[in-house]
Amino acid sequence: MTILVTGATGNVGRQVVEHLVKRGADVRALVRDPSKAEFPAGVSVVQGDFLDVDSLRNAMSGVSTLFLLNAVVPDEFTQALIALNVARSAGIERIVYLSVIHADVYVNVPHFAGKFGVERMIEQMDFKATILRPAYFIQNDLTVKDVITGYGAYPMPIGPKGLAMIDVRDIAEIAALELLRREQAAEPLALERINLVGPETLTGTDIAAIWSDVLARPIHYGGDNTEGFEQNLKQFMPAWMAYDMRLMGERFLTDGMLPEAGDVERLTALLGRPLRPYRAFASETVASA
Repeated sequence: MTILVTGATGNVGRQVVEHLVKRGADVRALVRDPSKAEFPAGVSVVQGDFLDVDSLRNAMSGVSTLFLLNAVVPDEFTQALIALNVARSAGIERIVYLSVIHADVYVNVPHFAGKFGVERMIEQMDFKATILRPAYFIQNDLTVKDVITGYGAYPMPIGPKGLAMIDVRDIAEIAALELLRREQAAEPLALERINLVGPETLTGTDIAAIWSDVLARPIHYGGDNTEGFEQNLKQFMPAWMAYDMRLMGERFLTDGMLPEAGDVERLTALLGRPLRPYRAFASETVASA
Protein backbone atom coordinates (compact mmCIF):
# COMPACT_ATOMS: atom_id res chain seq x y z
CA MET A 1 0.00 0.00 0.00
CA THR A 2 1.86 3.05 -1.29
CA ILE A 3 0.91 6.74 -1.38
CA LEU A 4 2.30 8.70 -4.34
CA VAL A 5 2.83 12.41 -3.70
CA THR A 6 3.13 14.67 -6.74
CA GLY A 7 4.46 18.20 -6.46
CA ALA A 8 6.63 16.72 -3.74
CA THR A 9 9.41 19.31 -3.85
CA GLY A 10 7.03 22.27 -3.49
CA ASN A 11 6.09 23.95 -0.24
CA VAL A 12 2.86 21.97 0.23
CA GLY A 13 4.00 18.66 -1.26
CA ARG A 14 7.20 18.49 0.76
CA GLN A 15 5.28 18.99 3.99
CA VAL A 16 2.70 16.38 2.97
CA VAL A 17 5.53 13.87 2.55
CA GLU A 18 6.93 14.74 5.96
CA HIS A 19 3.55 14.34 7.69
CA LEU A 20 2.94 11.00 6.00
CA VAL A 21 6.37 9.66 6.98
CA LYS A 22 5.85 10.73 10.60
CA ARG A 23 2.65 8.71 10.61
CA GLY A 24 4.32 5.59 9.24
CA ALA A 25 3.04 5.65 5.66
CA ASP A 26 4.83 4.07 2.69
CA VAL A 27 5.52 7.16 0.59
CA ARG A 28 6.68 7.56 -2.99
CA ALA A 29 7.60 11.07 -4.20
CA LEU A 30 7.37 12.10 -7.85
CA VAL A 31 10.08 14.62 -8.76
CA ARG A 32 11.60 15.96 -11.94
CA ASP A 33 15.19 15.85 -10.69
CA PRO A 34 15.93 13.21 -8.02
CA SER A 35 19.40 14.68 -7.42
CA LYS A 36 17.77 17.78 -5.91
CA ALA A 37 15.23 15.90 -3.79
CA GLU A 38 15.71 15.91 -0.04
CA PHE A 39 13.19 13.81 1.86
CA PRO A 40 13.07 11.91 5.15
CA ALA A 41 14.61 8.45 5.21
CA GLY A 42 12.38 5.78 3.78
CA VAL A 43 10.79 7.89 1.05
CA SER A 44 11.00 6.27 -2.37
CA VAL A 45 11.93 8.89 -4.98
CA VAL A 46 10.87 8.38 -8.59
CA GLN A 47 11.73 10.63 -11.53
CA GLY A 48 8.85 11.77 -13.66
CA ASP A 49 6.92 14.55 -15.33
CA PHE A 50 3.21 15.03 -15.94
CA LEU A 51 3.80 15.28 -19.69
CA ASP A 52 6.01 12.18 -19.77
CA VAL A 53 3.36 9.44 -19.82
CA ASP A 54 5.79 6.54 -19.52
CA SER A 55 7.38 8.09 -16.43
CA LEU A 56 3.92 8.52 -14.90
CA ARG A 57 3.05 4.91 -15.61
CA ASN A 58 6.23 3.85 -13.86
CA ALA A 59 5.61 6.18 -10.89
CA MET A 60 2.03 4.98 -10.43
CA SER A 61 2.74 1.27 -10.69
CA GLY A 62 1.80 -0.38 -7.40
CA VAL A 63 0.34 2.83 -5.94
CA SER A 64 -2.87 2.64 -3.92
CA THR A 65 -3.50 6.35 -3.14
CA LEU A 66 -2.53 9.49 -5.09
CA PHE A 67 -1.97 13.07 -3.95
CA LEU A 68 -2.42 15.20 -7.06
CA LEU A 69 -0.98 18.70 -6.97
CA ASN A 70 -0.37 20.62 -10.19
CA ALA A 71 1.66 23.80 -10.45
CA VAL A 72 0.16 26.93 -12.02
CA VAL A 73 1.58 26.56 -15.53
CA PRO A 74 0.08 27.19 -19.00
CA ASP A 75 -0.80 23.50 -19.49
CA GLU A 76 -1.88 22.75 -15.90
CA PHE A 77 -5.24 21.36 -17.05
CA THR A 78 -3.65 19.02 -19.57
CA GLN A 79 -1.12 17.78 -17.02
CA ALA A 80 -3.85 16.98 -14.49
CA LEU A 81 -6.03 15.15 -17.00
CA ILE A 82 -3.11 13.03 -18.17
CA ALA A 83 -2.24 12.17 -14.58
CA LEU A 84 -5.82 11.13 -13.80
CA ASN A 85 -6.09 8.99 -16.93
CA VAL A 86 -2.83 7.23 -16.13
CA ALA A 87 -3.99 6.76 -12.53
CA ARG A 88 -7.20 5.18 -13.72
CA SER A 89 -5.29 2.81 -16.00
CA ALA A 90 -3.06 1.90 -13.05
CA GLY A 91 -6.10 0.99 -10.98
CA ILE A 92 -5.77 3.89 -8.54
CA GLU A 93 -9.16 4.88 -7.14
CA ARG A 94 -8.20 6.75 -3.96
CA ILE A 95 -7.17 10.33 -4.64
CA VAL A 96 -6.69 13.59 -2.79
CA TYR A 97 -6.68 16.53 -5.22
CA LEU A 98 -5.57 20.05 -4.31
CA SER A 99 -8.00 22.38 -6.07
CA VAL A 100 -8.97 25.90 -4.96
CA ILE A 101 -11.93 27.43 -3.14
CA HIS A 102 -14.66 28.93 -5.37
CA ALA A 103 -13.25 27.17 -8.45
CA ASP A 104 -16.83 27.15 -9.76
CA VAL A 105 -17.25 30.89 -9.10
CA TYR A 106 -14.01 32.42 -10.40
CA VAL A 107 -14.87 31.08 -13.86
CA ASN A 108 -12.83 33.66 -15.82
CA VAL A 109 -9.59 33.07 -13.89
CA PRO A 110 -7.54 30.54 -15.90
CA HIS A 111 -6.02 28.48 -13.09
CA PHE A 112 -9.34 28.39 -11.20
CA ALA A 113 -11.27 27.31 -14.29
CA GLY A 114 -8.67 24.61 -14.99
CA LYS A 115 -8.98 23.20 -11.48
CA PHE A 116 -12.76 23.17 -11.74
CA GLY A 117 -12.42 21.18 -14.97
CA VAL A 118 -10.25 18.66 -13.11
CA GLU A 119 -12.86 18.44 -10.35
CA ARG A 120 -15.50 17.63 -12.96
CA MET A 121 -13.32 14.90 -14.44
CA ILE A 122 -12.74 13.37 -11.01
CA GLU A 123 -16.49 13.35 -10.42
CA GLN A 124 -17.51 12.09 -13.86
CA MET A 125 -14.91 9.29 -13.86
CA ASP A 126 -16.15 8.17 -10.43
CA PHE A 127 -12.83 8.47 -8.64
CA LYS A 128 -13.08 8.02 -4.88
CA ALA A 129 -11.53 11.32 -3.98
CA THR A 130 -11.22 14.14 -1.51
CA ILE A 131 -11.15 17.45 -3.33
CA LEU A 132 -9.43 19.99 -1.12
CA ARG A 133 -10.37 23.59 -1.90
CA PRO A 134 -7.95 25.95 -0.14
CA ALA A 135 -8.46 29.68 0.11
CA TYR A 136 -5.57 32.13 -0.26
CA PHE A 137 -2.29 30.78 1.13
CA ILE A 138 -1.07 32.96 4.00
CA GLN A 139 2.53 32.31 2.94
CA ASN A 140 1.88 34.04 -0.39
CA ASP A 141 2.48 37.24 1.54
CA LEU A 142 6.14 36.39 2.01
CA THR A 143 6.55 37.75 -1.53
CA VAL A 144 5.51 41.23 -0.34
CA LYS A 145 7.31 41.25 3.00
CA ASP A 146 9.87 43.80 1.79
CA VAL A 147 7.15 46.11 0.49
CA ILE A 148 5.35 45.96 3.83
CA THR A 149 8.45 46.54 5.94
CA GLY A 150 10.25 48.89 3.55
CA TYR A 151 7.43 51.04 2.19
CA GLY A 152 4.79 50.77 4.90
CA ALA A 153 2.12 49.41 2.57
CA TYR A 154 0.29 46.12 2.14
CA PRO A 155 -0.04 45.78 -1.66
CA MET A 156 -2.05 42.61 -2.23
CA PRO A 157 -5.50 43.24 -3.81
CA ILE A 158 -7.53 41.68 -0.99
CA GLY A 159 -10.31 44.24 -0.96
CA PRO A 160 -13.31 44.75 1.32
CA LYS A 161 -15.08 41.36 0.98
CA GLY A 162 -12.32 39.45 2.75
CA LEU A 163 -10.38 36.21 2.32
CA ALA A 164 -10.41 33.24 4.69
CA MET A 165 -6.63 32.90 4.45
CA ILE A 166 -5.09 29.57 5.50
CA ASP A 167 -1.58 28.66 6.59
CA VAL A 168 0.25 26.31 4.20
CA ARG A 169 1.26 24.14 7.16
CA ASP A 170 -2.40 23.50 7.93
CA ILE A 171 -3.11 22.67 4.28
CA ALA A 172 -0.32 20.09 4.20
CA GLU A 173 -1.34 18.42 7.45
CA ILE A 174 -5.00 18.19 6.40
CA ALA A 175 -3.96 16.73 3.03
CA ALA A 176 -1.83 14.09 4.77
CA LEU A 177 -4.67 13.19 7.14
CA GLU A 178 -7.08 12.81 4.21
CA LEU A 179 -4.60 10.67 2.30
CA LEU A 180 -4.23 8.37 5.30
CA ARG A 181 -7.98 8.21 5.87
CA ARG A 182 -8.54 7.10 2.31
CA GLU A 183 -5.51 4.79 2.25
CA GLN A 184 -6.54 3.00 5.43
CA ALA A 185 -10.24 2.63 4.65
CA ALA A 186 -11.38 -0.96 4.05
CA GLU A 187 -13.23 0.18 0.92
CA PRO A 188 -12.75 3.29 -1.24
CA LEU A 189 -14.63 6.21 0.32
CA ALA A 190 -17.16 8.35 -1.53
CA LEU A 191 -16.16 11.62 -3.17
CA GLU A 192 -15.99 14.60 -0.83
CA ARG A 193 -15.14 18.29 -1.11
CA ILE A 194 -13.55 20.17 1.79
CA ASN A 195 -13.02 23.92 1.91
CA LEU A 196 -9.66 24.74 3.48
CA VAL A 197 -9.96 28.07 5.26
CA GLY A 198 -8.29 29.94 8.06
CA PRO A 199 -9.86 30.84 11.41
CA GLU A 200 -10.94 34.33 10.29
CA THR A 201 -11.92 36.21 7.16
CA LEU A 202 -9.70 39.25 6.65
CA THR A 203 -10.04 42.32 4.45
CA GLY A 204 -7.10 44.28 3.07
CA THR A 205 -7.59 46.86 5.82
CA ASP A 206 -7.65 44.11 8.46
CA ILE A 207 -4.32 42.72 7.26
CA ALA A 208 -2.70 46.16 7.18
CA ALA A 209 -3.87 46.65 10.78
CA ILE A 210 -2.29 43.35 11.83
CA TRP A 211 1.03 44.36 10.28
CA SER A 212 0.75 47.76 11.99
CA ASP A 213 0.40 46.04 15.35
CA VAL A 214 3.20 43.55 14.73
CA LEU A 215 5.64 46.14 13.40
CA ALA A 216 4.51 48.85 15.85
CA ARG A 217 4.21 51.43 13.08
CA PRO A 218 1.54 52.37 10.55
CA ILE A 219 1.07 50.06 7.57
CA HIS A 220 -1.48 51.19 4.99
CA TYR A 221 -3.58 49.10 2.65
CA GLY A 222 -3.13 50.09 -0.97
CA GLY A 223 -3.95 46.98 -2.95
CA ASP A 224 -7.19 47.69 -4.87
CA ASN A 225 -5.27 48.74 -7.98
CA THR A 226 -5.20 45.45 -9.88
CA GLU A 227 -3.63 47.03 -12.98
CA GLY A 228 -0.64 48.14 -10.91
CA PHE A 229 -0.59 44.72 -9.25
CA GLU A 230 -0.27 43.05 -12.67
CA GLN A 231 2.55 45.39 -13.73
CA ASN A 232 4.49 44.70 -10.55
CA LEU A 233 4.10 40.95 -10.97
CA LYS A 234 5.41 41.12 -14.53
CA GLN A 235 8.80 42.09 -13.12
CA PHE A 236 9.36 38.56 -11.80
CA MET A 237 6.87 36.24 -13.50
CA PRO A 238 5.65 35.61 -17.07
CA ALA A 239 3.09 38.06 -18.43
CA TRP A 240 0.39 35.40 -18.76
CA MET A 241 0.75 34.47 -15.09
CA ALA A 242 0.72 38.10 -13.96
CA TYR A 243 -2.52 38.60 -15.89
CA ASP A 244 -3.97 35.42 -14.38
CA MET A 245 -3.14 36.75 -10.91
CA ARG A 246 -4.69 40.14 -11.77
CA LEU A 247 -7.94 38.41 -12.78
CA MET A 248 -7.87 36.53 -9.49
CA GLY A 249 -7.33 39.81 -7.62
CA GLU A 250 -10.33 41.35 -9.36
CA ARG A 251 -12.48 38.47 -8.12
CA PHE A 252 -11.08 39.00 -4.62
CA LEU A 253 -12.48 42.52 -4.78
CA THR A 254 -15.92 41.55 -6.11
CA ASP A 255 -16.48 38.14 -4.48
CA GLY A 256 -13.92 37.56 -1.76
CA MET A 257 -13.00 34.06 -0.55
CA LEU A 258 -15.57 33.27 2.08
CA PRO A 259 -15.98 30.11 4.14
CA GLU A 260 -19.20 28.18 4.35
CA ALA A 261 -20.99 27.52 7.63
CA GLY A 262 -19.12 24.92 9.65
CA ASP A 263 -15.87 25.00 7.66
CA VAL A 264 -13.68 26.30 10.49
CA GLU A 265 -15.20 23.92 13.03
CA ARG A 266 -14.73 20.94 10.72
CA LEU A 267 -11.05 21.69 10.10
CA THR A 268 -10.40 22.36 13.77
CA ALA A 269 -11.88 18.96 14.64
CA LEU A 270 -9.89 17.26 11.88
CA LEU A 271 -6.60 18.74 13.08
CA GLY A 272 -7.42 18.39 16.76
CA ARG A 273 -6.20 21.96 17.35
CA PRO A 274 -6.98 25.54 16.28
CA LEU A 275 -6.13 26.71 12.80
CA ARG A 276 -3.13 29.04 12.57
CA PRO A 277 -4.15 32.72 12.38
CA TYR A 278 -2.63 35.36 10.10
CA ARG A 279 -1.26 37.28 13.08
CA ALA A 280 0.90 34.31 14.05
CA PHE A 281 2.39 34.25 10.54
CA ALA A 282 3.11 38.00 10.63
CA SER A 283 4.76 37.71 14.05
CA GLU A 284 6.89 34.75 12.93
CA THR A 285 7.92 36.59 9.77
CA VAL A 286 9.06 39.65 11.70
CA ALA A 287 10.85 37.55 14.32
CA SER A 288 12.80 35.65 11.66
CA ALA A 289 13.87 38.76 9.74
